[in-house]
Amino acid sequence: SDGDGNLTLSDFLGDDMPKYATLSHRWEEGEVMFKDIIDGTSESKAGYGKIQFCGVQARRDGLEYFWVDTCCIDKSSSAELSEAINSMFRWYQKATRYYVYLSDVSIRKRKETNRSAECNWESAFRASKWFTRGWTLQELLALRSVEFFSRETNRLGDKGTLEQQIHDITGIPTKALRGDPLSQFDDDERFSWARSRETTRAEDKAYSLFGIFDVQMPLIYSEGKVKAFQRLRDAIDKPFKGKSYLYNYYLNVETSSEKDLLSLLPFATNAPFDSRDHEHEAACLPETRVDLLQEIHSWANGKDGQDEQCIFWLNGLAGTGKSTISRTIAHEYNEQKRLGASFFFSKGSGDAGHAGMFFTTLGAQLARTVPLLRQYICEAAKNQNDIASLSLSEQWRRLVLNPLSNLDSESCQTYIIVIDALDEYMDDNNIRIILRLLAEARSLTTVQLRIFLTSRPEIPVRYGIRAIPQAEHQDFVLHDIQPAIINYDISLFLEHYLRIIGQELFIWVSTACRFIKDSEEFAEDRLDEILEGTGFEGTPEQYLDQIYITVLQNSIPAAFRPSEKVRLYTIQRRILGSIVILFSYLPAASLAKVIGISGIRLTQTLERLQAILDVPKDVASLLRLHHPSFRDFLLSKDRCGNY
Repeated sequence: SDGDGNLTLSDFLGDDMPKYATLSHRWEEGEVMFKDIIDGTSESKAGYGKIQFCGVQARRDGLEYFWVDTCCIDKSSSAELSEAINSMFRWYQKATRYYVYLSDVSIRKRKETNRSAECNWESAFRASKWFTRGWTLQELLALRSVEFFSRETNRLGDKGTLEQQIHDITGIPTKALRGDPLSQFDDDERFSWARSRETTRAEDKAYSLFGIFDVQMPLIYSEGKVKAFQRLRDAIDKPFKGKSYLYNYYLNVETSSEKDLLSLLPFATNAPFDSRDHEHEAACLPETRVDLLQEIHSWANGKDGQDEQCIFWLNGLAGTGKSTISRTIAHEYNEQKRLGASFFFSKGSGDAGHAGMFFTTLGAQLARTVPLLRQYICEAAKNQNDIASLSLSEQWRRLVLNPLSNLDSESCQTYIIVIDALDEYMDDNNIRIILRLLAEARSLTTVQLRIFLTSRPEIPVRYGIRAIPQAEHQDFVLHDIQPAIINYDISLFLEHYLRIIGQELFIWVSTACRFIKDSEEFAEDRLDEILEGTGFEGTPEQYLDQIYITVLQNSIPAAFRPSEKVRLYTIQRRILGSIVILFSYLPAASLAKVIGISGIRLTQTLERLQAILDVPKDVASLLRLHHPSFRDFLLSKDRCGNY
C-alpha cells in the first residue's frame, strides 16, 4: 500500500522479487478485482476486508508485499491469465508466508454451553467449503507452512498443528502435507486427492492440477472438461495410458453400459435425503445442536479412540428432532463428498416404507457418489441381474461390503451412510438382520464405512443394537439432552415468534408455528392459547398431546351450531383416521373417493388441518402427516380422547 494506506500494484520480473505473503480464500460475491485496484474502487467491494487482512498480517510478519489471485491477475488479458495459471504453483512455493482465510469458520463462542471455542470452530473447519474447491488443492500442497485464519481473522493454527484434521478431511497422506515431493506419489494417488473438489468452470478441474503434476499447457476455455483432461493426460510425464477407468472415475463419467447395469438395481426414489419428497424438510439451524453434531463428527472421523465404532445410533422419542439431525449430517457430508448413501424410512411412503429396495438403493447411490466403486457394483448387477430377489445378506455383501473391500486404502477416505427412522420399517426380524449386516462394516480393512442410524427406542432396534459388541457402536439418547441446551436451541428455532420455557420436542415447536401462521388475523389469540397449555409439569409426550389437541379444537370454527360441529368432527375423524391407517399415502382426490366424501368437503377440512398435515398445492401429490408422532397420538384413545 502507499503512504495513505491505499492498495497499489507493483511489478517484479524474473527472480528479482522481494519476500512476500500470499492469500488463499474461497471466491465469493463482490471480490476485489484487478480493475478495482486500478480504478481505486476496491474499498467499496465486499471482498476488500480479506485483502486488507492479508496486508495487515503481512506487515505483522515483517513483509511489505503480498499477492492475492483475485486482484493481482489481469483476467482481461488471456496471455497474463495463462501465464498466471501455469506459474501459480511456483509463485505459491516462493512465498514467505501463506495465509488461508476461511470465511465460513467462526470462533464466536456459543451461548449457554460449556464447550470450548475450539470445539465449536473445529466442526466448522472440517466442514469448510475451502476444502471442496479445486484450486485450493495446489495452494494447500505448495508450501510446507500454511496458516489458517477464521472469519474474524483469528489464527486457528497451521498445516502442522492441524495436520490430523486436514488429513481426515482431504484423505491426503501426511507425507504430502509435510512437504515431501509430489513426484514421490503416483499419478493415480494424486488424482484421487482432487476427486471431491469442484471448480466454477469445467476446464479448471484439469487446469487446477498443473502444479500437482508439474506440467504446463495453454488454456482453451471453450474445450470442455473432457478435452482438457485429455490434454492434461498427454502432458503428464508418465502418460495416462491404460488408466481409462481412473480417468472416467475422476471425470465422474458413467458409460452407457454402466447406466444400463445400474438401472437393474431397484431404486426407492423417495428415500435419499435430497429426494424431491424431502425438498422442503428442514435441517438444523446454525448454532443449534452444536455439541451433538460435534460428537457425531468426532465419531465419523474416528477421533478419541472411536475407530472401532462403525455404527452411531441416535435414538429418541417421537418429535425430538432425529430426522432433522439426519438431514443435517447427510447434507454436511454430501458437501464434503463423503456421503456414500442415505435412506430415510417413512411409513406409508411406498418404497421408502419397507426394506425391499434398501440395499439396492444404497448400492446404486454408492456407485454414483464413490466412482471407484462403480465398476464393482456394476459387475455385481451384471453377474446377478435379479439381485433384488436375493436375501438381504447377499444384497449387502454383493452391492456394498465386497465393492468397498476392493478399494485401496491409500486413496480412500471414510464414507458415511445415513439411515433415518429404521423403526418405521415394521418387520421386526428384518430390522435385526439389517443391524447385524451393517455391523459387518467393521470388517473392512482398506476403507472405513460409518453408519449413522436413527430410530425411536423400539424393542426390535434395541435388541438388534444389543447384539452388536459394545465396542463397535456408539449410542446417544436424544431425549436425555440437558434441558438448558434444548431451551437454547428451541429459542433459536423460534427466533421472535415464541418464547417458551423449554420442552424436548422440536415437533411441538414446528406444529405451534404452523398453527399460528395458519390464522394470521388471530395469531395473538392462538399464541396465548398455546402458552396457556405449557403451564403444567408433564412428560414430553403430554406436551405433544396438548398441542395436537389445541390444533384439533381450533379446526372447527366456533360460529358453527352444535349439531354442525358434531357433523364436522365426524367428517374430520373419518379423514384423519383414513390417512393414518392407510398403508400408503394418497393424493386428495383419491382419498376422497376411498372414503366417499366430496372433493370440496375434503379440501375445506384439509385447509383447517395444515398445522398437522402436509397439504400439497399440486392435487396429484400425496397428502402426508407432518410427523409420524401424530399417528401414534390419534391411534391411542387415552391420548386423543374423542378427537
